[in-house]
Amino acid sequence: MNTKKKFDIMNYFNVIRTVIAMVIALLIVFAIIFFVSEEPVFAIQKLMLGPLQTKRSFFNVIERAVPLIFTGLSLNIVLRSGIFNIGADGAFYMGAVIATAIAIRVPLPNILHQFVLIVAAAIAGGFISMLPVLINKYTKVDPTVLSIMFNSVFYYLGLSIISAFFLEGTGTWGSAKFPKDAKLGNLIKGTSMNYGFLILIAAVIFVVVLMEKTSFGYKVRVTGINPEFARAAGIKTGKVILLAQFMGGIFAGMGGAIEMVGMYKRFYWQSQVNYVWDGLLVHMLANENPVFIPLTAFFIAYLRIGAEIMSRSTDLDPEVVTLLQGIIILLVASDRFLYKFKQKHEQKLALEQAELAAAQEGGNA
Repeated sequence: MNTKKKFDIMNYFNVIRTVIAMVIALLIVFAIIFFVSEEPVFAIQKLMLGPLQTKRSFFNVIERAVPLIFTGLSLNIVLRSGIFNIGADGAFYMGAVIATAIAIRVPLPNILHQFVLIVAAAIAGGFISMLPVLINKYTKVDPTVLSIMFNSVFYYLGLSIISAFFLEGTGTWGSAKFPKDAKLGNLIKGTSMNYGFLILIAAVIFVVVLMEKTSFGYKVRVTGINPEFARAAGIKTGKVILLAQFMGGIFAGMGGAIEMVGMYKRFYWQSQVNYVWDGLLVHMLANENPVFIPLTAFFIAYLRIGAEIMSRSTDLDPEVVTLLQGIIILLVASDRFLYKFKQKHEQKLALEQAELAAAQEGGNA
C-alpha cells in the first residue's frame, strides 16, 4: 500500500496569496510610475536595485529592518493570544529610555553593562505590555483602546524622564553621550550594523521555538483561535493571555534598548516611534508565522530604502512605498482575494476523495 502523501499546493495557500499580492502591488506601482515620472525606467531601477548598489545602502536595509522584526515578534506573541494589544510602541520607547538611564547612571563593566540595560528594558517592556489586559480584567475597558492610550502615556512619561534627569544641557535637545561600555559595538566596519543583530537572530529563533514547538505556544494559539474550547480543554486562558502579553512586551522593550545603544550616541527621540503599525504589517504579511517575520520586515525595509534612493535621483517622492503597502494590505486583508481558486481546488480534492472512497467500496464488495 502506498502511504506516500500527495503534495498539495493549498498547504501553502496563504504564503502564495501574500506573494501574489506583493507582485500585483508592485506592478500597479510600476504602472503609476510610468504615468507620473519623466524617467520611469530609471525610477523603477533605483527603487528595486538601489539598495544593492552600495554596501552602505544594503546594510541600511538590514538596520532599518531590525526594529520592524522586534515589533513583529512582539505582536506575533501578543496578537495570537486573541487580544488586539498594540502597545508595542510604548514598550519600545520606554525600553530605550530605561536603556539610556542605565547606560548613563549605572557604571558597569563592558558586556555586563550591555546585558543589564537590555534585560531591564525587556522586563519593563513586558510589564508595560501586560497593563491593558490587567486593567481590562478589573474595569472591562477595551484593551485595544487602553494599549493605544498607553503608547502616548509612556511616550510622554519617557520624554519627561529624559528631560528631567538626562539632558546634557547643550544647545541641542538630547541626553548625555552613552559611555563606550554601554554601546553595542559595530559588527561590520563601515556600517552601523551592530552586535544587536546577533541578539535579534537569537530572538527570532527563540520566538519560533516558543510559538511553534512548545506547549506554551500551543496554548496561546488555541486560546486565540477558540477560548471556549481552550477552557474546556483545561487551559487557564487568563493566565496564558497575561503571560503572552508579557512575553510579547519583552521583545518590544528589548528592541528599543538595542536600537538606542546600538544605533545612537545619545537619546534623541523627541517624537513617538510609531513602529507598531509597521510591526502589524510585518506580522500580517508573515501570515502569523514567526519564521517569515524577518523576510517580510526585510522586504518592507528594502522598499523604503529603495524609495529614498529613488527620490534622491528622480522626480518621485518616497511616499510611493506607502501606496505600495496600502495595496498589499488591501489584497491580503480581503477574504475574497484568490477565494475562487481555493474553492475550485477544494471541490476538486473533495471529488477525488469521493471517487477514491467509491473505488475502495467497489473493491471490497
